[in-house]
Amino acid sequence: MGNLIKAEFRKTLTTKSWWGLMIPAVLFAFLFALIWGFLTNDIADFLGSRDTREITEALGIQAGELPVGLLALGHGVNIGTMFPVIFGVFALAGEYSKKTITTTFLTAPNRVSALTAKMITYIGWGLIYGIVIIAASSLATAITVDSQRLPTASQWLGVLGAGLLATVLSTLFGIGVGAVWNSVVGSVVTLTIWMLIVENVLVFVSFGWLRIEWLGGVLPNGTVNGIVGAIGAEAFGAAGVKVPGLDKETTWFLQYFAGAPGAFSWWASALIFFAWTMIFFVGGWAANQKRDIT
Repeated sequence: MGNLIKAEFRKTLTTKSWWGLMIPAVLFAFLFALIWGFLTNDIADFLGSRDTREITEALGIQAGELPVGLLALGHGVNIGTMFPVIFGVFALAGEYSKKTITTTFLTAPNRVSALTAKMITYIGWGLIYGIVIIAASSLATAITVDSQRLPTASQWLGVLGAGLLATVLSTLFGIGVGAVWNSVVGSVVTLTIWMLIVENVLVFVSFGWLRIEWLGGVLPNGTVNGIVGAIGAEAFGAAGVKVPGLDKETTWFLQYFAGAPGAFSWWASALIFFAWTMIFFVGGWAANQKRDIT
């Protein structure tokens, strides 16, 4: 197994996809955290005095100490997480498109060993992506957010752990989708349109017209965003144990500002997205046990 994992790392390093996707991941994470850092400094003005007072009294802090840095961090990490998803698609679907899958399967003892080595390798890549994405988001947040509104050390460590979990699961999710679809272009185009456009429209329409505030907490993009985003929402009392007295609209918009509209809590988002990941990953695993490689 060790030799198979080494071969997978070497194979990936010989391609341009790992750094070709890491560069925009870092840039988008930095840019989104930078923009949201500027915006969230004025979150108290958006909320209004009554809502701000309820939140700060419940949390036992001053209005100027609201941890808005978590909101900027959430958006930076969430947009960056899209790129490990795409990177994961290349893991198996890319080998089929380049016709290298034949060598991969024939040189391994069996397909289970080959796929297991690939899974372990891409967990490692997911961690690498997570570290650089969180670092870029943290830097942009530190540049833009007022010092008294930055996350505490424990909150930042929470984001670090949740962000690494999100990028690892995202990479495995991408592998699963690519393995089921068996097409890089089809998987990437479909995932991008669904996660960045279709799902967001569904979440906004369901809340705006039907008053369904939980939809984002169960769909794939919403749940992967909620792993990190809900930490910021929970810091404002808008997820997990919620601040009493906040109406549904304010709660939902606080979740939106945190990058996790509809999220129940960070751990619930992690469990639900893990379920989505396993559905596609196990499906792709099963499909590739007998798929023709000639």
